[in-house]
Amino acid sequence: MGKVAIGIMCKTPAPGKSKTRLSPPLQPDECAGISACFIRDLSRTIAWLAQADEGVAGCAVYTPVGSETALLSLLPEDFVLLPQVEGDFGERLFHGIDALLQTHDGVLLVNSDSPTLPPEILRAAVEAVRKGDSVVLSPAEDGGYTLIGLSRPHRRLFEEIEWSTETVYRRTCERAAEIGLPVVDVPPWYDVDDAASLRVLEDELLGVAPVSLPMKGADAPATRRFLLERNRASVLAAD
Repeated sequence: MGKVAIGIMCKTPAPGKSKTRLSPPLQPDECAGISACFIRDLSRTIAWLAQADEGVAGCAVYTPVGSETALLSLLPEDFVLLPQVEGDFGERLFHGIDALLQTHDGVLLVNSDSPTLPPEILRAAVEAVRKGDSVVLSPAEDGGYTLIGLSRPHRRLFEEIEWSTETVYRRTCERAAEIGLPVVDVPPWYDVDDAASLRVLEDELLGVAPVSLPMKGADAPATRRFLLERNRASVLAAD
């Protein structure tokens, strides 16, 4: 059983610098608050998986340097920190994978925008990475991917990609084909990065899960509490 690191690609929450595409409807301080909840909940799911599988370890691939104390307050005690390098998102992804592969047999990097990412998807990705040299992807509804997994560093996967567009998943598959690397898809999930996807999250946590989701999402208690308290405050302000 190979050792697999699951790293959250994240920015330490700060008003005006976190989840800015969620404003509106959220205020800048609320954007930072919900970002902190996302990190708490996703790291909680990863920690649960690590307890069930001793070959799994959690970490945060973070920015900015100097924010370690604030970030550690959001993470389980056994998480380790790895600072991101300078450069575009592809360079930061590649460096995170390359660095973690120095001490692990496989790496999954997960975005910090999916607080309800099911443990079943993470487990499937871990097993896929352990099976050999491939790129493991969980396609996102917006055309990107929720996670990427590798057992060997392949820089080409991160080159000539227009990040934060609907072409990211497709372009990544094209880069994999160029170098003869098999693509293994695990079930898709969604990112919360705008008002529309925030409504999907609210429906999932406070109402009825959208029929488009392939399975039940992970429990996200911090995010659920944030949304409940925000909704309650909105009702009181309207009275």
